[in-house]
Amino acid sequence: MTRLWYGGDYNPEQWDPAVWKEDVDLMRQAGVNLVTVGVFSWSSLEPAAGKYDFGWLDQVLDLLHHGGIAVDLATPTASPPPWFSRLHPEALPVTADGVRLTHGSRDTYCACAPAYREAARGIARALAERYHDHPALAMWHVHNEFGTTCYCSLAAARFRDWLRDRYGSLDRLNEAWTTAFWSQGYADWTEIEPPRKTQYLVNPTQYLDFRRFWSDELLAAYLEQKAELRELSTVPITTNFVFGGWVPVNHARWAAEVDVVAIDHYPDQAGIGAEEQTAFGADLARGWSGGKPWLLMEQAAGSINAGRRLHTKEPGRMARHSLSHIARGSRGALFFQWRASRGGAEMFHSAMVPHAGPDSRMFREISALGSELPRLAEVAESNVVAEVAILWDVECWWAMQGTHLPSSSLDYLAAARSAHRHFWRAGVTVDFASPDADLSSYRQVVVPSLYLISDEAAANLAGYVQNGGQLVVGYFSGIVDPDLRVRLGGYPGAFTELLGVRVEEFHPLADDEVALSSGGRGRLWSEDVQAVSAEIVDRYVGGVLDGKPAITRREVGAGTAWYVSTELDDATAAELFGLSTSPVEVVRRRSGETTWTFLFNHGDAEVVVPADGSELVVGELPLRPGGYAVVRSP
Repeated sequence: MTRLWYGGDYNPEQWDPAVWKEDVDLMRQAGVNLVTVGVFSWSSLEPAAGKYDFGWLDQVLDLLHHGGIAVDLATPTASPPPWFSRLHPEALPVTADGVRLTHGSRDTYCACAPAYREAARGIARALAERYHDHPALAMWHVHNEFGTTCYCSLAAARFRDWLRDRYGSLDRLNEAWTTAFWSQGYADWTEIEPPRKTQYLVNPTQYLDFRRFWSDELLAAYLEQKAELRELSTVPITTNFVFGGWVPVNHARWAAEVDVVAIDHYPDQAGIGAEEQTAFGADLARGWSGGKPWLLMEQAAGSINAGRRLHTKEPGRMARHSLSHIARGSRGALFFQWRASRGGAEMFHSAMVPHAGPDSRMFREISALGSELPRLAEVAESNVVAEVAILWDVECWWAMQGTHLPSSSLDYLAAARSAHRHFWRAGVTVDFASPDADLSSYRQVVVPSLYLISDEAAANLAGYVQNGGQLVVGYFSGIVDPDLRVRLGGYPGAFTELLGVRVEEFHPLADDEVALSSGGRGRLWSEDVQAVSAEIVDRYVGGVLDGKPAITRREVGAGTAWYVSTELDDATAAELFGLSTSPVEVVRRRSGETTWTFLFNHGDAEVVVPADGSELVVGELPLRPGGYAVVRSP
């Protein structure tokens, strides 16, 4: 995998074989060199239990190989065929409301059902036996977007087994779950159920543990298929990570089990927010990959699903989104899907070849980008340059989703995105890192609303500061331990000594803002901060907190620990971090003595960008509005 991959999901089973040759010809014209095949083809590959039909797939793979196009061959286990659901109704998923879903869409399975796991291993094994030595095969793609959750009795039994392994005894579980509250003490393992819909609030630690369990259960299902493939094949094996609040997958933990981290990314904002989300998703993927190159497996070619409507991507925007991912470490740019479907649930999902056919703006832009990417192949193994890290912990996000918080405005993802946005708007690239990671290479580390943190991770951050790091801790951080038990003695709990502050009371804000003595503004949240051993940098103005500390700092060893007790507006945050807003997104990749600088003008006016080097990609300097360039320099 030493080149940049370009292509997307190809679903030939949706088309007459006469179209397949045209597809390969168009792929060559567009510069496509990799397609994902078979993601949703289980009923076509196995029309009845144990009865396989590989003839059509043989033809497709041969055509692609002769056209010089490599294949990322998928196991189709995200969408079981109707015969499977008919024979195994117990494998249909059950919602948290207790409703068993019927067949008729994708993801109609329970990962805890033995019949499903056996059938998934079976189709994976059959594919491996037939295609492990096919010359088109470049990568295996297990499943699609792991994330379906089930609350059935089979899941309940597996959950209990997981809890026994985690806690060892009911006494330890009752302590961790604080079951003395609301008379929830468990006397027998069989009394424990998944966090199904109940009268009022669910137990927050039960909710968090179920999400932890489900991530582990899905990982076990992935590893079973991976084992079937690896027994016969040596090519890379991966699955496509999907991002969202509904996804019960700890991608940071899963990353160790894939040969290359691959993500699907679909922004949901029509304006500049889509560019911010693109950078955020790409930086997260690089964090999961440990800084190594990763792969954008899916994106939409021609539109953004902006809630209640599709927003058509303006000319050039598809290329900018694709190159932004590559700038931030992707090994290429792939799409869902190659040819827009004539029917089915996603028939209006954009594609590389739209319904209008190849004589269209979209396909011309796809082909233009395909012709540019070979000139960028030299960046494939380079590393992204970042001197700032933002901490990311999905369990903290899950915990805040399942807990009755002091304010409905508290949102871990929003806090992380806000911190990322401040740097993105200043053209500063950041890494995402876990709280227990080695942070010594970063000049600054930002901690947005890290509600849940372990003692070990808190000690790691203290060591980072002691050794010269600049740590900026945001509001509502350090509050609970991994069991979701509040750290007593004053907030911010795990960080009180390091920061030199103590908070007795929260003061959530409504829709109004709070003024700061520096002239800045805060919103969403405020706290009654006591500066015990910290220097006061900024104070609240007006209201019950008038004159109280809002921002503090404390010298610790060779470094500095800052505390920000409110959500700063963009201008105030830029002032605090010493950032100046720019319409130009700047990302650097480096290998040895060579640096590649990616430049994207997101503004409405031409911008002159000083650059010393040679351009690799079309885009003039100065940059026109919406323009981009890649410059190689020593």
